[in-house]
Amino acid sequence: MSKEAFSEHDWRRFLATLGEDPDRPGLAETPHRVAKAWKHWTSGYDQDPVELLKAFEDGAEQYNELIVVRNIPVYSHCEHHLAPFFGKATIGYLPNGKIVGLSKLTRLVDCFAKRLQVQERLTVQIANTLMEVLEPKAVGVVIKCRHMCMESRGIRTPGEETITSSMLGELQPNLGLRTEFLALARD
Repeated sequence: MSKEAFSEHDWRRFLATLGEDPDRPGLAETPHRVAKAWKHWTSGYDQDPVELLKAFEDGAEQYNELIVVRNIPVYSHCEHHLAPFFGKATIGYLPNGKIVGLSKLTRLVDCFAKRLQVQERLTVQIANTLMEVLEPKAVGVVIKCRHMCMESRGIRTPGEETITSSMLGELQPNLGLRTEFLALARD
């Protein structure tokens, strides 16, 4: 299948289809800006999430408690309406001899969020990638987002949040560990 780029011409056509004049002063540069914005919003397709996670063994050999990073920004677009959804992610893991730079967790979220998504898949992709690369004893991911497709159209429910989670490894059978992670993940 040939991959034909969506161009500024297409965005001009889109504006005209809406009944706008793409040549009027307020819109003259919009096709260029929108093309550039969508390139940024979907830049996750150009990233390899595994390459983002550089694991360290130095310093991890003695650590055997949960590592949790909260309030990681999530900005994505739903694949059903191309509408934005946004919120926060919490990632935790129980190392098994390897740790990762904390900023890499934010980069991992950003990589998957900058693809057309559903929140459920985004949550699982982050958890599975951490499990694959770090081989930890446990991984937990909780994402809480507001979805513009629900707030601005359809049912129109402003402020509603969707919460998804993925618990892998020892977080599945170990109720105490699961409870500790969820307590740490809470705002």
